[in-house]
Amino acid sequence: MTAIAIMQPYFLPYIGYFQLMAAVDKFVVFDDVNFINRGWVNRNRLLLNGAPHTFTVPLRGASQNRLICDIELADERSWRDKLMRTLRQAYGHAPCYTQVSILIERLVNFPSIRLDEFLLNSLREMADYLTLEVEIVSTSRIYQNMHLKGQDRILDICLQERADIYVNPVGGVDLYDRAGFLKQGIQLKFLRPGTVSYNQGKSEYVPSLSILDVLMFNQPAAVRRLLGERDML
Repeated sequence: MTAIAIMQPYFLPYIGYFQLMAAVDKFVVFDDVNFINRGWVNRNRLLLNGAPHTFTVPLRGASQNRLICDIELADERSWRDKLMRTLRQAYGHAPCYTQVSILIERLVNFPSIRLDEFLLNSLREMADYLTLEVEIVSTSRIYQNMHLKGQDRILDICLQERADIYVNPVGGVDLYDRAGFLKQGIQLKFLRPGTVSYNQGKSEYVPSLSILDVLMFNQPAAVRRLLGERDML
């Protein structure tokens, strides 16, 4: 039985994204869809001085009228250096800072200025770091089905991948019809993240931050256990 998930790419997303990735055999990066301004494609939150702080990867010509795979990064050195300085300020005393900062520096210095390649590399590197047994498909352009919309497009990708199971975050439960998937021989399942908490070195836990925060306070084996804190509906 082959399970797949399909998600837009995000830079260092929250742990629920990786819970979905860990639950499937193949993870399809949906990058030929429109970019969303002020969404989470190129930004997320970390913990700075005890409070959530948004970090951003600057882009050139980003617009909701352009596809993610057609957008480029700002090619200046300055934003990369700034992000690493913020990381050090936020987590310099965290138990896993040294090993994680090496990983993140490699991600932010990835040589391509194409947003889709930058994001894909970051997701693959994170999966390797966590030793997740998942294949991450390089681009959604290969399916040649941009004329399809919504569930029809998702189903077409599942059929092309010969998937037996499609797993979607539980937030999309009202968007898809189980009968429509079963008609094509595909089981539709929804992943509901469990309650995740860990020691952030402060008294009050701050949830829903970037996976960065999780990695700074947990070794990879502990993170993999947290990825299992989920239900399948």
